[in-house]
Amino acid sequence: MAHPLGDGVTVTVAAAAGHFGPDVAFNLHRIEAIVREAADLGAGLLVLPHGVLSGYHDHLGHEDGTVRAWPEAHRLDGPELAAVVASVGAASRASGRFEPGGSLVVCLGFTEDVDGDRANTAVCLDGDGVLGAHRKVHLPAGEVAWYRAGDGFAALDTQAGRLGMLIDYDKTFPESARCLALDGAEVLVCPSAWPASLTNRAQTLVNDRQRRLFDLYDRARAAENQVWLVSANQTGRHGALRFLGQSKVVRPDGEVVVSAGARAGLVTATIDAGALHDARRRFHHLKERRPDLYGTLDRMAGPDDAGSACG
Repeated sequence: MAHPLGDGVTVTVAAAAGHFGPDVAFNLHRIEAIVREAADLGAGLLVLPHGVLSGYHDHLGHEDGTVRAWPEAHRLDGPELAAVVASVGAASRASGRFEPGGSLVVCLGFTEDVDGDRANTAVCLDGDGVLGAHRKVHLPAGEVAWYRAGDGFAALDTQAGRLGMLIDYDKTFPESARCLALDGAEVLVCPSAWPASLTNRAQTLVNDRQRRLFDLYDRARAAENQVWLVSANQTGRHGALRFLGQSKVVRPDGEVVVSAGARAGLVTATIDAGALHDARRRFHHLKERRPDLYGTLDRMAGPDDAGSACG
């Protein structure tokens, strides 16, 4: 029953914000409640933050970079995700809002056990099972030594449209979202565990540098690719980390439709293909690219390279 967002098709999407710590059993009960609420609200797509199964690592908060507490790692075929799949199936049936065989689609982030290694992984699932997974490609300095990086970006078809997954730091890089848009993604989903600045602390989250960047990246990735974007982030504190929240839905023109701010909770919006067409009617960014002039980008060494890839 997978399909793209067709003309006249609308989908209610929900973005969750909340704190998820190391207690797996508690988190699974909480996810079940959020899934049930989203299904009862008529959502076809729910995006949860990163780290919802067993929390987030704490070493970013320590000056020596050591890890005091690892989040428990889980396999894609493990009992924890199977429990989420069961919750999604039960909530979808109980809501009475889906056609026979239909289901709410849920995307979330967690620490994956990959043959003994750890990966920051986003997974998309429905009531029948796992639809696809994305391992975080771009690892910041504090994660390189501890996590396995992903090796690519690919969109996938779901009952809520064609989706592309990113995990927090991935959205810092324009190429990430562009790869997914070129692969036909109509909606970008971004589970995050994004904290406030550790090096330039502000008295309030409103003035926090990382909060401004988090919002900027969400809006920029949607606008430059002219796609919908659903962003979900953790809230509360974990050790020295203070998470930003700011879960939101962004239109293909970069305008924020709805945002949870710094609060925990669930926000919803209705998305459709019409907004995609409207954004691309006059300026179609994907069609108006000049890839013939971008060819040297992948051969540049980086910011210390003396050359220019753009002419």
